Amino acid sequence: MTKEEHAPRRRFHEELDLLQEVLLEMAGLVEKVIREAIGGVLARDGTVADAIRDADDRIDELEVDVDERVLELLALQQPMASDLRQIVTANKIANDLERMGDHAVNIANAAKRMSETTPLPSIRELVEMAEVVQGMVSDALDAYVTRNAAKARLVVMTDDRVDELRRSMYRILVTHMLEDPKRLSGALELLLISQNLERIGDLATNVCEDLVFLVEGRMIKHTPRT
Repeated sequence: MTKEEHAPRRRFHEELDLLQEVLLEMAGLVEKVIREAIGGVLARDGTVADAIRDADDRIDELEVDVDERVLELLALQQPMASDLRQIVTANKIANDLERMGDHAVNIANAAKRMSETTPLPSIRELVEMAEVVQGMVSDALDAYVTRNAAKARLVVMTDDRVDELRRSMYRILVTHMLEDPKRLSGALELLLISQNLERIGDLATNVCEDLVFLVEGRMIKHTPRT
């Protein structure tokens, strides 16, 4: 292959590397806003909401950047096999990351409203759920960076625990609302927070399922978790 023939391929891989850099910047921001939103909930600190909304605007911009780069890569050449899987996976993960950012905003807004309500007794399930979800996001992104399909599969299996904790929180919060009407507003905000945490866990699972597809070329969505 001549130097002239090599040039388009080299440019293609340079653009593919830039796509990954944008995606990793996006991932870092998403992980940060989730951590800060959860911190606001646990500390009953509503002041984090504005900063998280600003960061989410940047996340949205990066998703648009990813979309544009994906279209350019697909137009530049007709990628095959692993290159095509990498581009498609990056595009899907960017969408999942953007939605995680939206859920972080929802959590931060709920934390702001909750800070003005009657405090509820400490709920162990909330703390555990927050820890598990943050771990899922961190592990999912690490699995993507390192192309670790085994780690991704572990994250997928962890999602069942998040679902269990969300159901437990629902029962606990309903009990609080029935016992003391003054806790109604705070309990409703925590219900909303738990639902958004569950969705972030689902999206981390999506990232891992897409990573397994990228590495192994196998679809594991909607299959039994073993």
